[in-house]
This record gives sequence, structure tokens and C-alpha cells, in this order.
Amino acid sequence: MDGVALRQGSGRAALSATARAAGSVGLGVALACSLTATLAQAKPLSSIAAPNKTPPAAAADDGLQGGGFYLEADSLLQDEATHHVIAQGGVEARYKGRVVRADRLDYNTATGVISATGHVEIISSDGTAQFADEIQLDKSMSEGFAKGFSTRLQGDAKIAAQRSVSHGSGVTEFDQVVFTPCEACADGAGQPTWSIRARKVVEDKAAKTLAFHDAVVEIKGVPVLYVPYLPAADPAADRKSGFLIPNITISGIRGFSWEQPYYQVINASQDITVTPQINGLVNPFLNVDYRLRTYSGLMDVRAGYTYDQDFTSTGQKFGPATSRSYVLGSGEFQLNDVWSWGFTAERASDPLIFDKYSVQDVFVDRGLYAADDRRLISQLDAVRQDANSYLSIAAISIQGLRTTDIQNAIPFVAPLIEGHWEAPSAVLGGHLRLDASAVAVTQNQSVVNPALSNPEILPGVDSRRATAEASWQSSFTFANGLRIQPFADLRGDLYNVTSTTIPASNQPGVTSPTPSQTTLQNLPAATIPRGFAMGGAVISYPMVKATKAATFILEPIVEISVANLQIADPRIPDFDSADFELQPTNLFQPNGSPGYDLYEGGQAITAGGQATMVLDDGRTANFMFGRRFAAESNPVLPGYSGLQGALSDYVMEGDTTLIQGLRAFANLRLNSSSGKVDQLETGVTFATPRVDGYIAYLQEPIAPTGQPLTSLDVRGEAFFTKHWGVSTYAIVDGGRWRESDFGLVYRDNCIRIEVLYRHDQTYNGTIGPTTSVLLRLSLATLGGAP
Repeated sequence: MDGVALRQGSGRAALSATARAAGSVGLGVALACSLTATLAQAKPLSSIAAPNKTPPAAAADDGLQGGGFYLEADSLLQDEATHHVIAQGGVEARYKGRVVRADRLDYNTATGVISATGHVEIISSDGTAQFADEIQLDKSMSEGFAKGFSTRLQGDAKIAAQRSVSHGSGVTEFDQVVFTPCEACADGAGQPTWSIRARKVVEDKAAKTLAFHDAVVEIKGVPVLYVPYLPAADPAADRKSGFLIPNITISGIRGFSWEQPYYQVINASQDITVTPQINGLVNPFLNVDYRLRTYSGLMDVRAGYTYDQDFTSTGQKFGPATSRSYVLGSGEFQLNDVWSWGFTAERASDPLIFDKYSVQDVFVDRGLYAADDRRLISQLDAVRQDANSYLSIAAISIQGLRTTDIQNAIPFVAPLIEGHWEAPSAVLGGHLRLDASAVAVTQNQSVVNPALSNPEILPGVDSRRATAEASWQSSFTFANGLRIQPFADLRGDLYNVTSTTIPASNQPGVTSPTPSQTTLQNLPAATIPRGFAMGGAVISYPMVKATKAATFILEPIVEISVANLQIADPRIPDFDSADFELQPTNLFQPNGSPGYDLYEGGQAITAGGQATMVLDDGRTANFMFGRRFAAESNPVLPGYSGLQGALSDYVMEGDTTLIQGLRAFANLRLNSSSGKVDQLETGVTFATPRVDGYIAYLQEPIAPTGQPLTSLDVRGEAFFTKHWGVSTYAIVDGGRWRESDFGLVYRDNCIRIEVLYRHDQTYNGTIGPTTSVLLRLSLATLGGAP
């Protein structure tokens, strides 16, 4: 045998050979098959590789030089006449990071055929292991077979095949295949929770595909689904093309509905998910999600389409058939170290399209700016940011999907410019910040005014605003712990507005006119300058006491501020400060306004404090309260804000985790005159090994009327045995049940099945109450562990 040398050492026989004998360990490449891709698994967008950015992983270094082959065993026999090298007893061979162990290995030096029998174990460079009763490969390592093949894959999934045959060119066939991620398969005790059996599986490594023939999904050994042919992805691919877990729903609005996602990897940086929705009562609906990662950023575009008539909550069609569609797109790209740009594109042909076709994750934040619930925002922005400055330029268009929305009354914003600069070093012992803002708002029409005897559409108001602001703040802490934080703010605004039409009483002294007493007043176009100056200080005195078991902090806080009041001017529209109310987050801020159109001025003192307890085991409790005392009322601020009167509402906030796994919180605002609750947000969250969920209650005034809105939100899951439990979800709005869910859940280490009953009481346009039954299925290694 050319290039082969025998040597003895420590009672063991060892052999080294040239790379042509490496085929014995290369079996790990030919047989490293996994059925985890029977259903595809799409990774998050952030995990998709940028093109040509990630180099291929290198094989592990086994210390062998020049592609050397290493073989050792209890005994080695070289028969030059028959051209065989036979290793027996504790055989171990290594080649390019791969290891093969067996009871017996036979290498034919003439033909290059390698055979191994008896407890064969192949360990690949990635750490995965394969097992077989018998293996055989030819000298080119492109053809071979294995009997009694099995493997434990990453993610603890297991696969077994009665026979495996490699035909060359990276094509391998597996006969009588069983796959499962469940532990029962590993120890042989009982049936696994779920498994997949197939008569044959064909793996094409070049195309990175798997093809399953006569595949059967089994639950506890009972067949539940037969698929004659199922294409899927090779598990060697980082992202797996193929079918994702379907969504099955039975409801009154669409009847029986089956959504079958198919995930396709386009290349290392792109993928697409196509999800046809087949419905029993209405036409099919197609959803598509395209994702792209470039060198500079990410893009995600979702879209849906159907051609059908409109229909009610009972699936009854009416009106003409037409195209119905939506798009939800976003992208963010980094141009260089300081510049980036992004976009969102959100539009729908029907206000109720997302409700009727159960499109999920619609009203979420995607871009630089966010819209209210049930409104879609399209925007284009450019941002420059470094350590001391920030500049953004954006254009914004919003589509309203609420039944009360008037699209022409929703303004178009372009451009919206915001800039900030902070001095890199202290100025007069404090931090200096300069801010600039400019915006142009176009509104086609105003809202219909219900105070008029004959309601009519009022013309919209176009406005432009430019703002420049300088703010300074410092902090001084004295030896006794007293802390003083002085501040100063100077701002100038310049508004330019078109002519404005507003309702006005034609009877002097009438504060609440009836429709017959209301007329319209025309205000001419104008350029309006406005100035704002504020100064003051926040004074606090934190007191700390530490014991063996806990630390207590008590901190009284007083804020003193002096500023000019905002003069009411009906020509200045309020576009950015409509949702302005006193909160714990802005209680001790000099100007709590969320925007520029309104500001909080006058002379005021805010008094309050906060108390905190921290136990040594990490449990905490804290409480904060306060109230603002102004020299005079501010009629420019909305009444529901809690700041219009000279005496503001009372604000309180508490949060505690004194019981392990249980957190309680409350945010309360009490009316200053009546003592009634103007705003309340409270609830508890709990998490134990068998019970988890939350209960949340909200009462808040809604702009612009200030009418109270109440909402109760409950979600929970409780397991009364190790595997069986129930889930529930309910929303109560305004004292009426809006949605209630109840589900029966089974879960273990490799499966989660939930049958969910849902009743929705929402009345929204043509959609009334609906009832549906959903089946949710999660399988370990298929879309994530349950």
C-alpha cells in the first residue's frame, strides 16, 4: 500500500495515510441528513446575511498536516495480497475535523472502498453525530450506503433510516425514515409526542432540497396527516425553504379558512413568504412578505390581494366585485457613520380589510414616526446623528381606518424638520442644548362641526411653523444631600396660516350656543410670531436608610417655574399637542407639552415626592405623588389635561414586586375639584411555572372631547397538569365585552397544540359580532420550540 506506514505504540496500532484514504470519515458529509426542514423555519429579518459578508465556516483543525488521514485501533492487519487494511477493536479514524468510530473497519487500498461495521459513530466538524450498523463508501466518497442509520441533530432532533444510499453528485436516498425531536425516541420508552414517517426521502445537496415520499405525521404513534409528496429544504441551509405550519380557522365571517405559508429562500440576503388563504364563504386571499438585507440596511414589504365583493360578519356578500389589497412596507438603511434614511409604505383599499381577513401585526411601529391605532402611516425620512447633534427630515402621509375618520381632514406633513445640538462641554456649569424645528401641514378640509344647525364641511387650514429654542440645565448637590437643578428655556415660534373658518356665537354672552345660535367666522391668513421664556429649578432632598434586609429611599421634590402664559389665538391650529395631559412622566418637567403648538406657561410650583424600598433579594416597591399649583388658570390647555385650572389634578403612581413572580402597578389622576378619578391605569402581572398572565384596567379621557374611556384587558394561561392547561383572553370596553377567547392547551418539550374559541363583539362598519374556532400548532425544530 503506497504511502502507508505501520507503527506500534502503547499496545495500540496506528496508521497514517495520504488523503486518498479519507473517504472513511467523509461519510459524515454524505449522510448528514436531517428532517427538521419538513416544514420550513424562517429566521428574523435581522439574521439574514448581507451579500458576501459572511465567509464560509472553516472545518475544525484536527492537527493533521496536508489533508492527512489518521487511523488507530486495538489491532491493524495489512494484507498486501488482497489489498486490504483491516482495523478491529475500538477503531477511530480522523480526517479534516471528522471522526469515525466502529468495531471494525476495512479499507481496500486497490479500489478505495471503505467499510465499517459494528456500532459505527460519525462525528462531523460541527459537533453533530450520526450512527449506523454498517457503512460503505467508494474511493471518490460520492457513492455509498449505510444500514441502520440514525443521528441526533442540533436542537436535539433525532432521525433514523433503515437504509441510506448515496448515488453521487450530492444525491442521497433514505428508506423507511422516522424523524422526531421528542425525548421518547432517544431512550426508546413509548411513542414520541409527534414524529414523521416517510417511505423515502431524497436529499439533493447541490440544490439544498429534500423530497419526502409517502410522508405521515404521527401524534403519539397515531397517524393524523398523510402527504404523498412534500418538497422541503436541506437542513444544511441556514434558512430553510418549504411549508410553514398552517393556520386553521372556522368562523362565521369566512367559514372554514386554511392559511398555508410557503417560505422560499431567494439567496443569502433575500427571502419571501407566500401565504394563500383559502376560505369557505368568500374568495381566496393572498398574502406575500418579501424581505431584503443589503450592506446598508433592511427592508420588509408585506402585501395582500383578493378580487371579491364586500361581505358582512356572517359572510354574506354585497356590492360589486373589485380588487381589494393592502401594503405594509418599511426599510431602514445606513448610508455612512452619521447618515441614514428610511421609509414606511402603508395603505389599504378597504378600512376593514385587516379585520375581515385576519391580517396580524398591522398597527405596529415601523419607521421614525408612529401613527395612532387603526391608522396607517407612510413616510420618507433622512437622519443625521453623531455624538452631539441630531437632524431629521421627513414627509408623512396618514390613512385613517376608523369609522369616524374623514380622510380629507387628516393633514399631510411635508417637510418635518427637527434638529438638536448639545454643547460638548459644560456651559456656565450646565448642559446647553439648541433645538430647531420646522413643519408644513396641508389639510384639505376641517371636520364637520356638529354645533351648526346645518352641519357643513369646513375648509382645512394649511400652516407652516418654524421654531428655534435654547435650553440650559445644571445640577448641584450639597454636602447634606440637597440637590438643586436650575433650568432656563428660551423659544421663538413663527406661524404662517391660511384663512380659517371657525364657529362663533352671534349672541354675546352665550358660552354654550345651540345650533341656532352658532354661525361661522372667517379669519384671514396671517403670519403670527410667538415667544416663550421659562426659568426655574427642581429641588430635591433624597434620604437613604439601609438595614440588613432592605434599603429605603425617601425623596421630597419641589419644582419652581416662571414663564409667560400662552395667549389663545384661534388661528394657530393644534396638530402636534392634541393628546396633552398630566402624567407621572411629565409632572416635574418645566413644560410637559408633547409638541410645539401648545405650551405650559405661567408661574407654578409643583410639589411631591417619591419613596422606594429595595429588599436584598431584589424585590422592590416604589410610590410617587405630586400636584401643580399655578398662579392662574390656563384656558389654552384642554380641560381633560388636568392642567387647565390653577390647581392641577393629583397624580400618583405605584409599582411593587414584593411577591416573587407577581408585579402590581397603578397610575392614578384625581380631579382637583370633585375628587373623581380622571385617569387610572392599574393591573397585575404574574408568572409561575404553571400560571402566567396579566390583568390591566384603563380609564382615560379621549381627545378632544375628554369623554372617559374604560377598558379591561385580561390574558392568562394555567396548567392543571404537567401537559394540559387552559388559556383565556378578554377585552371589555365601556362596560361591554369586545372580545373573549378560551383555549384548551397541550404542551410538552416538542409540541404545543391549542384549540381556541373566540367571540368578537365589535361593531365596525359592516362587521358585527363574530365567532370563530382556531387551531394553533407549534412543533419543536419547526418554527421554534414551544
